[in-house]
Amino acid sequence: MNPQLQARIDHLVADRQRAWRAPNVSVGLVRDGQLVHTVHVGAARLDPVTAATDDTPFMIGSVTKTFTAVVIMALRDEGRLDLDDRLDAHLPGISHGELTIRLMLGHLSGLQREPVGRVWESMDNPDATRLLAELAQAEQVLAPHEVFHYSNLAFALLGQVIERLERRPWEDVVRQRVLHPLGMTRTGLTPAAERAHGYLVHPFSGVATEEPVADLKATAPMGGLWSTVADLSRYAAFVADPDPAVLAPATVATMCRPQVILDPDAWTLGYGLSFGMVRRGDRIYVGHGGAMPGFLTGLRVSRPDRLGAVVWANSSAGAEPIVLAADLLDLVLDAEPTAASPWTPEASVPELAEFLGSWWSEGEELVFSVRDGRLWCAPRGAGALFESRFIPDGPDRFRVDLGRERGEALDVERDASGRISRMYLATYAVTREPLAFAEL
Repeated sequence: MNPQLQARIDHLVADRQRAWRAPNVSVGLVRDGQLVHTVHVGAARLDPVTAATDDTPFMIGSVTKTFTAVVIMALRDEGRLDLDDRLDAHLPGISHGELTIRLMLGHLSGLQREPVGRVWESMDNPDATRLLAELAQAEQVLAPHEVFHYSNLAFALLGQVIERLERRPWEDVVRQRVLHPLGMTRTGLTPAAERAHGYLVHPFSGVATEEPVADLKATAPMGGLWSTVADLSRYAAFVADPDPAVLAPATVATMCRPQVILDPDAWTLGYGLSFGMVRRGDRIYVGHGGAMPGFLTGLRVSRPDRLGAVVWANSSAGAEPIVLAADLLDLVLDAEPTAASPWTPEASVPELAEFLGSWWSEGEELVFSVRDGRLWCAPRGAGALFESRFIPDGPDRFRVDLGRERGEALDVERDASGRISRMYLATYAVTREPLAFAEL
C-alpha cells in the first residue's frame, strides 16, 4: 500500500472519529492474507488516557454470530446436522422446536429479537437452563421466512445446538475449531487486562460515561467475543480466502450468498447464512456489524479482491463502523485495483477436444471451451452469470458443479462410429447444427 493511500486512509479515519465523537476509532486493513495497514485515533481508555494498539481487546458484538455460524456449517459438512433440521432434533422438547437451523442462521425464523425479559435494562442474561426454560414465553412475532427479522435469541439457541453436539462449552468449540487454527490467540469471552473501555458519549454535553461489561452467559454465541484489530484482521483474511482446515471454501461461499434481500426496492442489502452483504455499484462486500454497550464494530470483505477491513469504536452510539469499513474498501480498490491474473495457455486436454466449439440448443448457440483444464459452456456473448462448469460424472456424463445450471447433468449420445451425435443438458437437446424443436 503506497504512502499516499495510507495518508488518505488515516485522514478519513481521523475525520470519522471526530465526526462520531467516539473516544477511539481503530482500523485494520488486510489484503492477500497480510495486515497491510492499521490506524488508531483517540483513546481506548480515558482514565488514564491510553492509546489503542493492534492488540487492544474490544467487544466485537454481533460479528460473533459469524463464528457461531462457521461452527454450525462445519458440523453440517461433517454430517452431524442438516441445515433443514428442526431445532428440536437437537434440543428435544423445547418450544419453537419446529424452526429450522437454516431459518435461524438467516434471521428468517420470525422469533422475537431478544431473550425473554428486558435483558438490556437488567443486564441479567440467562444461563442455558433459564434460556431454554423461558423459551416458551418467547413470541413468534412473524411467520417463518416471511421477512428478515433480526434475532439474537436465534443465535443463542444455535449456541445450545453446538454445545449439545460437541458436549463442551461453546467458547471451547470456537477456540478449537476457529480461533486456534487462524492464530487468533487474543480472541475469546474473557479479554486481557489491557482491554479497551466502552463509553456512551452524551449527545449534547459530550461527556463520556463508561459502560458496564455484560456477562452474556448462554447468549454469548450472539455477541460475546472480544478481539483485537490484529486478530479480527486474521478472521477477515479467512472470510476472503478460507482455510480448508477451518471450513471448506465452497461452504464459506454458500454462507455469503443471500438468503433474503433486506431492501427489495433497491437490492443493495442482503443476508446469507450469518453473513450480511452490501452492493456498492459493481462491488459486493460481505461481513457483519456488531454493537454492545460501549462498542461498535464493522467487518467488511471483498472476497474476489482478497481484501478486508475491520473497524471498531468504543462508543455505544453515533458511530457507523460497518459503513466506514465499506468506505475503506472502496478507497483502496479505487486507488489500487486488484490486478487480473495473467492468462496462460491451456495444457492439452485431448479427452475434451470433441466437445469444443459451437453447439445449439433451443435455437441458441452454446460455446463449449476449456478453461483451467475444465469443460465450460455459455451462450455466445453471455456474461459470467450464464456460464456452466462441468465435472465428469461417469461414462459419457458430466455434471455442472458451478454456474447457471449447477447440479444438472450433461449426457452424451454417440453414433455407431463413436462420435458424439448429440448431448442433453438438463434434458434439453444440444446439437451441432441449429434445429427446430420439430426437427429433433
